[in-house]
This record gives sequence, structure tokens and C-alpha cells, in this order.
Amino acid sequence: MDYKFVHSCIRVMDLEASIEFYQNALGLKESRRKEFSDFTLVYLKADEGDFELELTYNHDQKEPYIIGNGYSHIALTVDDLQKSYKKHQDMGYKVGEITSLSEGSNAYYFISDPDGYDIEIIQG
Repeated sequence: MDYKFVHSCIRVMDLEASIEFYQNALGLKESRRKEFSDFTLVYLKADEGDFELELTYNHDQKEPYIIGNGYSHIALTVDDLQKSYKKHQDMGYKVGEITSLSEGSNAYYFISDPDGYDIEIIQG
């Protein structure tokens, strides 16, 4: 039996701000949307691959979600890490320092979305 990743879900407070972030910062595009009476699902994906990021917007959510301290994150690769890093800095997003786990391993940095979720950008 083969398994295939299809999507990951994050809950967002401001749907439009989140869509704008993921489109502008990471180049993801809205692939589909499902409207329900008390929540909206928006699926975003990159041009390559089938994996989608599901943004769940609960219409009645008043308080920000508690992300926790488990350091969960999503990760994307990029061909030019330095160019991506500068772009994200110039756009005014919260970005961490470029680092790597050990000598010879791929460099990476983290960028935070409007809700405080961390996205790892890895030199691909």
C-alpha cells in the first residue's frame, strides 16, 4: 500500500492576510476554495507538485490560535536561498538568520506568517 501526502492544515485569523502572505512570500497559488456556513477552507499550492496547504478560517474565532512550543513547521526548498532571504527581508517579513545544522548540510532560514507559523526555507 502506497501513501501520498496531499495537504497540511493551518488555522488562520485573517484569511486575506494569510493568502496574501503565502502568494507574495512563497509564490503559492489558490487552487480551490470551499465555503461553509461557519468556516472557509482555502487550498494553496506551488506550481510544481500536488501537495496543498489548507488554510482554515473559522468565521467566529475571536482569539489568536495557540501555536505552542513544539516547533512544528512546514518547509519549502528554493534554488537561490540568499535571493529569497533578501526578498523576504525587503518585504518586511519576520525572518530568522540563515544557518545550517552542520558543515556540508543545506543552509536554511525561517520566515513567520501573519499568525506566527514558521516556514522553513531550505537551499534546494
